[in-house]
Amino acid sequence: MSVIALPHQDQKMAEIIEKVRNGVRLSLEDGVYLYESDDLLTIGQLANEANLKKNGKKVYFIENMSLYFTNVCESYCAFCNFRKDEGEEGAYTLSGPEMIDYVEQHIHPGVREFHIVGGHNNHVPFQYYVDSLKALNERFPEVTLKAYTAAEIEFFSRLSGLSIKEVLQKLQQAGLKSLTGGGAEILSDQYRQKMKVDKANVDQYLEVHRTAHKLGMKTHTTMLYGSIESHEDRIRHMIQIRELQDETGGFMVFIPLSMQPKNKNASIMRRNSAYEDLKTIAISRLMLDNIDHIKAYFINIGTQLTQMALTFGASDVHGTILKERISHAAGAVTPEGLTRKELIWLIKGAGRIPVERDTFYNEIQVFE
Repeated sequence: MSVIALPHQDQKMAEIIEKVRNGVRLSLEDGVYLYESDDLLTIGQLANEANLKKNGKKVYFIENMSLYFTNVCESYCAFCNFRKDEGEEGAYTLSGPEMIDYVEQHIHPGVREFHIVGGHNNHVPFQYYVDSLKALNERFPEVTLKAYTAAEIEFFSRLSGLSIKEVLQKLQQAGLKSLTGGGAEILSDQYRQKMKVDKANVDQYLEVHRTAHKLGMKTHTTMLYGSIESHEDRIRHMIQIRELQDETGGFMVFIPLSMQPKNKNASIMRRNSAYEDLKTIAISRLMLDNIDHIKAYFINIGTQLTQMALTFGASDVHGTILKERISHAAGAVTPEGLTRKELIWLIKGAGRIPVERDTFYNEIQVFE
């Protein structure tokens, strides 16, 4: 094992290193300390060691497509530039057959997953969302449906009058296999009030995933960072996810999402720094000791920083995606997707071993 060069007088950092190497869980105080430290290389190397213990040099990706049935939304979250009002220019709501036509025009052999999210459109009934999945599942039964955020599930519950469990069961019957991680933002009700997160609250977000896990689903989870939240808010967010994982074991991956400005031409000062992005990925790896994977999401942090993140604790680079819209509507300047060859090159370029996976991290092909 490589040796970390410690700052001579930094006793707290030495204690944290000792904890991580001995499998002792980090506390809220430890996490905040790491965020406030300027010793990025020590934090990154420690996260790298933690990741290598879990995953070796393997880095995972999937061939997937991002699909958006509707951008009409009842919510007015302060950070969102994807949503539209019904009848507004650019608003759309696709039927199942219309989405199938879109997929048939863009899909290629090898796609294993549809990543489906969208607006909270209350101008259509809950059955619309059920039928949307059913149509895809019937036409593309070989492709896994990873669909809807916890916030969308809570919205469906209000829209239909059904319980969270009943909503999930109906969607499972239509072909749903996993939930996306979105809608978490920062798990703080104070933050959600200030940022006008006009959708599921903290308890509801966690309860949706808890219920999904009890129904046998493995899911994803996220954290949208880089606005008004404090370092302590971020660590508390991670701890709440960690506690639910202790309870259910249902999360496969944690995805730190770097906040995007609404204007693509926004100055560098309106974006998270590379320093902050790498530190957040590394701290996520160190805090979330019970989740196998931390994802470096190239859509938000770019391809070159994604490569760097693979030595800062990340073990997943997401997938081919094909036409990502939500982050790009908010101002992302990265590619809307990557090819299989590009993902393999990106991972190998970081000295890692690319592994094509399915939605559930079953290995399809290892590229030694």
